[in-house]
Amino acid sequence: MSVTAAAPGAALQTVRDPLALALDRAAGARPIEGNRLQHFADSPRALDAMLAAIADARRWVHFENYIIRDDATGRRFAAALADRARAGVRVRVLYDALGSFGTSRKFWRRLVQAGVAVRAFNPLLTLRPYELVSRDHRKLVVADGGWAMVGGLCIGDEWAGDPARGRRPWRDTMVAVTGPAAAAFDGAFARLWDRAGGPLPPDELDADPAPAGGSSVRVVEGVPGRARVYRAVELLVASAAERLWITDAYLIPPAPLYASLLDAAKSGVDVRLLVPGATDLPVVRNFTRVGYRQLLRAGVRVYEYQGPMIHAKTMLVDRRWARVGSSNLNVSSLLSNYELDLAAECEQLTEELARQFRHDLTQSSEIVLQPRRMRLPPRLVGEEPAQGDPTHNRSGYELGAVAVVAFRRVAGGLRRAMAVTGTVGFTVVGALLLAFPRVAGIVLAAGSFSLALAFALYAFERRRTRESDDG
Repeated sequence: MSVTAAAPGAALQTVRDPLALALDRAAGARPIEGNRLQHFADSPRALDAMLAAIADARRWVHFENYIIRDDATGRRFAAALADRARAGVRVRVLYDALGSFGTSRKFWRRLVQAGVAVRAFNPLLTLRPYELVSRDHRKLVVADGGWAMVGGLCIGDEWAGDPARGRRPWRDTMVAVTGPAAAAFDGAFARLWDRAGGPLPPDELDADPAPAGGSSVRVVEGVPGRARVYRAVELLVASAAERLWITDAYLIPPAPLYASLLDAAKSGVDVRLLVPGATDLPVVRNFTRVGYRQLLRAGVRVYEYQGPMIHAKTMLVDRRWARVGSSNLNVSSLLSNYELDLAAECEQLTEELARQFRHDLTQSSEIVLQPRRMRLPPRLVGEEPAQGDPTHNRSGYELGAVAVVAFRRVAGGLRRAMAVTGTVGFTVVGALLLAFPRVAGIVLAAGSFSLALAFALYAFERRRTRESDDG
């Protein structure tokens, strides 16, 4: 967005929008014009769109995801990728070694045998042990450099659902990009592909897609230690004047961001947070709930989604900005992981996300304060839900979440539940150390020596690399 201003004695000149300029600098990304954006709030439809794009690719497919499972959904994608590779299309798959830890070697071997280039990001056996906390949490597919899809969806049966067993798919959000920004997403893939083992051939980065729409897109790459996503989110939150609607799967905002949410609500902004009711990580959900009381007192409206897991990561700021991507609003995503987000100035996408947010609220329970206690969603306190909820058979993840909620109620509150969990956990560890001191000592010594050796080898490698660079 730009405006024209006249200066005395000078020709007319273009003055950048200060907020857009600040966002450019905070995110390390410039706006890319001329894109068509398509919103996918239905996970099975998003999976089908990705498979269709892979099948239509003629030059290359760049596929990157934190989790690629060896299940029915993962095998559908493996078959599609292998088919393209056999047809002569260059297919590259980048997965995170931790996120895809349970995927069998046979799964990857079959892809390689079909001609797919496969790389694991940050293998767990490494000479750089401190890098283990930095994961490739991105979710991206690019076809021929002209079409890309980004968001929060991983490759697994949780996102596809299982109608035969009465299991609804996880609610997630993806955005397909057609136009010049797709080539920028290809560049983002190339940077992590290089980091995982060497660069892409130059001709796989020569796409120059024509404009396909009227949307402006910024490609925001989260890099450990750079805090690009964090700074961009803080800036967007601080700029909100009318509404700030956030959907987040694992919401534990750092203290400054938490304070920004409180300040926005106190200043009259319509701040709403939508988080999972049932989740695959109940401990994270409990930490999220610890912050409810202060948020509610500041005027923030908090909702817990009923039914299957909501895994989406979206943010709406007023009627101008929309953010969709892989980044959750917690320290791990904002500071430690490699993430990939789309920040768009697109009224159509903003309104579609707002419409979906309102729809999600009809399947959610609002958390409200009552004297001396906080009221949790009705289904967690034995009442009937206020909103109708389609029949959904809980998965093992969700059944485990209900068990954690039951324990929380017995313990007598969220903070006491975590205190009891810590007490029990450390008591068990202490008992094991007392019962088996020799074994524990050997294990600790072996771990210490292993870490010492790894750090020594890393220091030696860094010194050798520096000397070769100087030479």
